[in-house]
Amino acid sequence: MGRIIKPNKVVLVLNGRHAGKKAVIVKNHDDATGDRPYGHALVVGIDRYPKKITRSMGKKKQNKRNKIKPFVKVYNCNHLMPTRYSLELNVDKDQLNKNAIRDPALKKKALREVKVKLEDKYKSAKTKWFFQKLRI
Repeated sequence: MGRIIKPNKVVLVLNGRHAGKKAVIVKNHDDATGDRPYGHALVVGIDRYPKKITRSMGKKKQNKRNKIKPFVKVYNCNHLMPTRYSLELNVDKDQLNKNAIRDPALKKKALREVKVKLEDKYKSAKTKWFFQKLRI
């Protein structure tokens, strides 16, 4: 059987602080490593989704409601549910890796970059389903 969890695959986070949120896999490690004795993946997801906009709202209010709050985290593969969808996020893999997440300054820089990429993707309006809350 082939790999299910691979880069650019959209997943749902099942456990933890971001449970029920959508995320995209940036890099996956099917095999265990020294610090993590299990299969894991680096994911980028949406912590706070953009809010609904109406025509009567002004430009300033629309821009404020279009903001996205991302998260970047390494998850155990058992805590991710892969979907059939994929989303191409062109993030800099040198800047966004497991070591960069450990350092708070580098993590902040990576989050800023991810936020810009996600907001650009949202404004292109091609993948509207990814930027909406999961309804159950």
